[in-house]
Order: sequence, then C-alpha cells, then structure tokens
Amino acid sequence: MQTRRAREGHGKWIAPVLRWSAILGVIIVGVGYMAGLPGKSWSAPVPPLSDEERLIENNLRRHVGMLAEQIGERNVWQPEALAAAAQYIRNSLESSGYEVRAQSFESKGLTLQNLEVELPGNTLPEEIIVLGAHYDSIAGTPGANDNASGVAALLEIARLAAGNRYSRTVRLVAFANEEPPFFYGEEMGSNVYAARSRQRGEQIKTMLALETIGFYTDEPASQQYPFPFSFFYPDTGNFIGFVGNLSSRRLVRRAIGAFRTSTAFPSEGLAAPGWMMGVHWSDHWSFWQAGYPAIMITDTALFRYHHYHAATDTPDKLDYPSLARVTKGLTEVVAELAGK
Repeated sequence: MQTRRAREGHGKWIAPVLRWSAILGVIIVGVGYMAGLPGKSWSAPVPPLSDEERLIENNLRRHVGMLAEQIGERNVWQPEALAAAAQYIRNSLESSGYEVRAQSFESKGLTLQNLEVELPGNTLPEEIIVLGAHYDSIAGTPGANDNASGVAALLEIARLAAGNRYSRTVRLVAFANEEPPFFYGEEMGSNVYAARSRQRGEQIKTMLALETIGFYTDEPASQQYPFPFSFFYPDTGNFIGFVGNLSSRRLVRRAIGAFRTSTAFPSEGLAAPGWMMGVHWSDHWSFWQAGYPAIMITDTALFRYHHYHAATDTPDKLDYPSLARVTKGLTEVVAELAGK
C-alpha cells in the first residue's frame, strides 16, 4: 500500500517538473535563436579616443546642444522650433556637400518635412540602404537623447561618408513626427516615407533607425529588460543595442557583426517577435509595414535612461565620448552593408 501511494505521489510532482522543464527548454532555445550573434561584445577597457573620434565628439556636442538646448522642444505644438530643427539639419547636410531633398506632408494643419540626402551606388544603385533618425521630440521635453542623439549621429555619419561611393545607394533621412500621438499613424514621417518607397517599388535592402543612442553607464544593475531577457543579457547599461524582428534577424547579425569587427565598444543584439515590448519602438516599424527589413540601433531608452520622455532629457545627461565611438562604428556598419 505504501509503495503504491509513494508511486502516486511521485507521479503528482514529476509531471509538473517535466512540463516546466520542457517550457524552460523551449525558452532557452528560443532566446538562443533570437540572441545568437556573430563575434563577441567588447569587454576590455576601451582605448583613448583617436583624433578623428575627438572631432566627432565635439561635433556631436554641438549638434545636440543646438537641437536640445538652443532650439529645445520641437514638435507640431512648437512649430517654429520644429521648423528651426529642420533648417539646422538642412544646413548641416548642405555644409557636408549634399543636395538636400524634402518630402513634404501635412499634419495638424502644418506642412512638415522629411529631409533626405543620397550617395548613389556604383554597381548596384537600385539597391538602397537607408539610415534614419527622427528629429521631433515629445511634448514637454527638449529631447537630448530622444532623439537629438540619433540626429547628431546621422549628421556626423553623413559628414564622414560624404564623397564616398559604395556599391549600393545610401540614403540618410531625418524624419518628422515619430513621437506620439503620431507613432503607428499615417502622419508619422517615416511611415509616409516608407509607404512612398513601396509605392515606387524601391529596393530598400536595409533600414537602420538611430533611436536614443547617447546614454551609457558602468553602474551595476543599471540595465533592465522585458521578461525573459534579463536572464540572458548583461545588467550594466554600457552597450549599444541592435534590435529587430524575426524577419530582420539576418540584418541584425550582419550589422552587429560589422560593428564588432570594427569598433572597440560593447554591443548586444536581439531579433525577437515584433510585438514584444520595446522591439518596435521607432521608425524601423514603418519599414516593416512596407515589407522592408529594418532594425533599431539604441541604448535601450527607458530600460536604462531614467530621463526618457522627461523634461530632464537635457544635453548634459549624454555620454559624448561613447556616442562618438558608436557613431564612428556605425559609419563602418553602413559602409559594410552598402558594399565598400
């Protein structure tokens, strides 16, 4: 009798153990697939900035200071500031030798502009690499990290790439109207742009969205994640992230592989279902809707940065030497994806 009861009791607990073991196994395999990346994240001390990187740092400080301090909050509720930001971006791109093209669209009774420059490809000009960043800020914030940091990097990458000819065509685009309430909507600047590209039949092979890329810290436990990724990624917010949906997994791997090959700076990547928290939070979402592979490059925003969407998102919060390293590294990523 006791043996039979023991067997029954054993059966009662072994089934849940097996079930949860199977679930855990599926989670581990799934995360391994989503997070499997080429190369290794940089873990040694970073070297001193080169002369070129110091120049990049100074330019980044100037761009962020202009957008987030002198111009400040910029959106359709601050139309003069939004127009001033667009003019500053235009002037900066023209000073690097580009001809700037504007895509105009209507929002809240205003005419807004996506601003675009292009480096025509040599051997595969019909294949297009898009690098983009939104220049508006959410209401109530000067938007130093979100997203003057991304725009500053865009302007510097444009300067560094000026005059280069790659195999594929490279477009650098500053988008209006990324922030709520326009996000996911028809008046979202990148959505307007991606829809036009699809209508024209343009062959966009890659889209990289620069989103909130200026804050880094070596403080332990400074990095958070949605479940279950905290079990698989570092808890220190000192890295740049490459994030895409499952359809863009190959692009995540190629981009972070190019970054790790060229750049002495920590990096992590993830290709996860597009509906997961944080995965779709930028202009790359618009390109997914149009059927293009696209990823976000980010410092992970609110998962690390306590001033996200706050009035305290000011230029003094950013880590400009790290942003300079990231910007230089992303220039190499663009060159690799475009075909040097």
